[in-house]
Amino acid sequence: MEKLPAHAGWLWIKEGFALFRKQPAELSTLFLSYMFLMLAVGIIPVLGQLLPLILVPVFSMAFMQACARAEQGKRIYPNLLLTGFRSPAFGSLLKLGGLYLAAAVIAVAASSLIDGGVFWQAMTGQTALDAKTLHGSGMSLAMLFAAALYTPAAMAFWYAAPLVAWQKMGVGKAIFYSFFAVRRAGKAFLVYGLAWFVIGVLLPVFISAAIALLTGKAIVTMMVLLPLSIVMTVIMYCSFYPTYTHVFGRPEPVAEA
Repeated sequence: MEKLPAHAGWLWIKEGFALFRKQPAELSTLFLSYMFLMLAVGIIPVLGQLLPLILVPVFSMAFMQACARAEQGKRIYPNLLLTGFRSPAFGSLLKLGGLYLAAAVIAVAASSLIDGGVFWQAMTGQTALDAKTLHGSGMSLAMLFAAALYTPAAMAFWYAAPLVAWQKMGVGKAIFYSFFAVRRAGKAFLVYGLAWFVIGVLLPVFISAAIALLTGKAIVTMMVLLPLSIVMTVIMYCSFYPTYTHVFGRPEPVAEA
């Protein structure tokens, strides 16, 4: 693992855009298929709230594999969404998902120390997330506290799924390598995160404000922002792949689906 310079974070984003341009329709279809599947899973009582988190590492390999195929000039098909399920490492990916869920639950539960459990109740559906709930609750500070508490876990999980699936590491070893790889590339990840905040948050806010000022119609703003947000999310998913290849190298050539 090489120590990366800060500007590598911007290169990851540029390479994510480049990957998206190779097969924009196919990558967008893969993402929309994933979203539709998660909506369907969400209908299931209780499990519908847990499975989307548990399956994050499994589905993350679909997008990583899709990016690898795009880079190699191979076609991307919707059935790539099942990549993680077909992987010999499926069991390990599920274990990662369980740890992912546990870390998220602990972080959100710990936020109760700040706001008395308001954020926890909102996340578990016990209370509505509205202006009345937010007012004077300290929930914003609780969310920041939970995010800070979860950061080490996010570092540990960032590379864990591809390390398990592609490098055939055990769960513990993958988590260990992921944490220290992210820590070693800390400056690059700081640039990466700040850049995505500008591109993915501030830019859409500016565009929506400009459209609202020019047209005064909410429907027009929505018609522009919805596809834009989908495209930007897909590009962000594509940028996850170069964060891996810059540190651990490219995976073996992908077999035809």
